[in-house]
Amino acid sequence: MRLTSVTVGTARPLELAAFYARLLGGSVSRTEPDWAQVRVPGGLTLNFEHEACFRRPVWPARAGEQTASQHLDVEVEDLEAAVGHALGCGAALAEEQPQPGVRVLLDPDGHPFCLFKA
Repeated sequence: MRLTSVTVGTARPLELAAFYARLLGGSVSRTEPDWAQVRVPGGLTLNFEHEACFRRPVWPARAGEQTASQHLDVEVEDLEAAVGHALGCGAALAEEQPQPGVRVLLDPDGHPFCLFKA
């Protein structure tokens, strides 16, 4: 077995594909009206699938709110520069930052992702 991709549910698959392509230096390789795919360096693909009943996740989890069902961990060499790049791509810094050396950000649809120093 070999893991080749991760699929993320979203209200806006094309927008999120463009965001992650910019963020990770990849390219949008396939699109359909309700689905898009991004190829990132290293061979992994990220798929974005339209969810008709999508609700923006809340992180950290709060009772009664939609929780994040997954998050991406992205290793970086320069954490400060990577955070600046992510913000420039359209991410938002999460209010809570639970660990030194890790920054939690939110993509344009509210999915959390973590940047951490190599």
